Amino acid sequence: MIFIQRPVKSLRFLTGFFICVVLVVGCGEQTTSSVSFTGETMGTSYHITVVKDVYAKEVITLQDEIDSLLEDVNETFSTYSETSEVSLFNKDTGLNVRPQSVDFITVLKEALYISEVTQGAYDITVGPLVNLWGFGPDFNKDSVPTDSEIEEVWLKTGYRQLSVSTEAQGVKKLTADIHVDFSSIAKGFGVDKVADLLDLQGFENYMVEIGGEMRVRGFNSEGIKWRIAVEKPDSSKRAIHKVINVTDIAMATSGDYRNYFEKDGVRFSHTINPATGKPVQHNLASVTVLAKKSMTADAWATAFMVLGDKKGYDLAIENNVAVLFLVKEGDSLRELMTPTFQRVIGDDAS
Repeated sequence: MIFIQRPVKSLRFLTGFFICVVLVVGCGEQTTSSVSFTGETMGTSYHITVVKDVYAKEVITLQDEIDSLLEDVNETFSTYSETSEVSLFNKDTGLNVRPQSVDFITVLKEALYISEVTQGAYDITVGPLVNLWGFGPDFNKDSVPTDSEIEEVWLKTGYRQLSVSTEAQGVKKLTADIHVDFSSIAKGFGVDKVADLLDLQGFENYMVEIGGEMRVRGFNSEGIKWRIAVEKPDSSKRAIHKVINVTDIAMATSGDYRNYFEKDGVRFSHTINPATGKPVQHNLASVTVLAKKSMTADAWATAFMVLGDKKGYDLAIENNVAVLFLVKEGDSLRELMTPTFQRVIGDDAS
């Protein structure tokens, strides 16, 4: 067994890799097992597994390419970096079309599409409200904002205050103080970028996971579909609710069972309803979405957490989205699955 380790950079949102390669020792040092990459990125962890015969020197090259790719994603979408593309965009108060990178435009267009389909339930401009409620970079949950404070910040949000210019490859703000936060879709996009790189490298069987968002292709090292665990929404412990067997699909899960605070006996979720500027109030514990792209699943998962199980289920049916809703009912969970989700997983779930 060979371990290749690089120091993890201390700055948040940069990547560090720990690679474990199980080799069949012989001439040429070629492995017939899987290769796994683990490390940190976007303030969370990632895990990448590829199933293919590969030489040790190829592992180093692949590591360098993935490392560089994820750092580029960070420097595009990290609100923790003052020099990132999104931070510079947010600081710019001009109302002219601002040129942006292809990745920035790609993710923004997907976000705006989901916003339109969900009638604003998904909105990447609610970052200031998230910060106001203490769930942003400053992480202050000692007080509940007043209605006047909420309204003041809420008036500075709204995805329709952004306009994409395809011809100019840029974005125009319709109000100067609008800000965007891609945290609800960037991890999914990072997964897609790595998956696309692996496709180009000729890998046909892999799993890419960043902070719970993932994408799989082909089969695992046993030659069967990838077995993916759906976590039970329990803040007191980590447990598995269901295991699904999938291939050639992306998956994202969103929930409010860990990121919340309580004040005077009231529970406040980190999921902010863009329509009210306040944390959501419903019994939906978590949602798991299956889609072709991880960034699509990522955004939809957030939208459904805003909508709740009733409105969310109806919208999922209308748009043929594969979704698993886990709804709190007292001390138990009720499972609500769309027909598309059932069709994708088949009868192999456990």
